[in-house]
Amino acid sequence: MVDAEGRAAAHTGASAIAEAGHLAGDGFSVQANMMLRATVWPAMAEAYKSAEGELIDRLLAALDAAEFEGGDIRGRQSAAILVVSGRNTGRPWIDTIYDVRVDDSPEPLVEIRRLVSVARAYIHMRRAQSAVERRDIDTLNREFETAARLIGDNPEMRFWHAIGLLTAGKIDDGVSILRELCARDRNWITLALRLPAILLPPNPAVIEQISKLF
Repeated sequence: MVDAEGRAAAHTGASAIAEAGHLAGDGFSVQANMMLRATVWPAMAEAYKSAEGELIDRLLAALDAAEFEGGDIRGRQSAAILVVSGRNTGRPWIDTIYDVRVDDSPEPLVEIRRLVSVARAYIHMRRAQSAVERRDIDTLNREFETAARLIGDNPEMRFWHAIGLLTAGKIDDGVSILRELCARDRNWITLALRLPAILLPPNPAVIEQISKLF
């Protein structure tokens, strides 16, 4: 447990299955049981403290360090990460930053990194969509391009990038991306034509250009 001032406390009970233990430091606590070796939680603590980046990066580093030291004596199976905002808005769907889990996998840490990357992509997509409202084209492009890179082969971020550009008045740029998507799968064009006005403001000229992509 870590309180709002960064003070941490933990307890490993006498009935915990060896190897088991914990370490608490400034703003963090690591704990483990049923580990192969007693070096697991010290390695987690050191990795967390020395890792760079956001909180999610430090948590992933701690998990990797635990696995490197032998991890669970029963082998690899699951992993989960939950990160929420420090400010409670009363809207958990906004306050929850990362909520990813792998329940049964031969490579849970590989899969959870992929899911974190997908979750990051959607964070950047939301930033891009906020930029659409402000007509901030530079931020829109930068955030959507980052989202597309993070999500890998999934073309969805490219689709919403196109819609954002169309909404912001960058018609040629938006249609160009849709043309690229159409070459892979025409269903993206069908989806664009089905969008409600709240997502794609009605513009007969734009609709005509999108329709011509079939």
